Amino acid sequence: MPLPSSSFSQKGPTCFDKMKSGFIIGFCVGMASGALFGGFSALRYGLRGRELINNVGKVMIQGGGTFGTFMAIGTGIRC
Repeated sequence: MPLPSSSFSQKGPTCFDKMKSGFIIGFCVGMASGALFGGFSALRYGLRGRELINNVGKVMIQGGGTFGTFMAIGTGIRC
């Protein structure tokens, strides 16, 4: 005999939780693309050593923040 849905209601993630997970996924994708594009462009400019690591790290954080923000906004619109 099935139980009535009102006695054991399961609640899914809230809209804010969905936006957080959207930001995290977008941040990871942006960091990966920043590593690829930033690494190739830094090597093309002839950067080596500490300059290469600093430049690639900066591009990764910028790409992750940008893409994560847009993914969070998109997820918020869908809520």
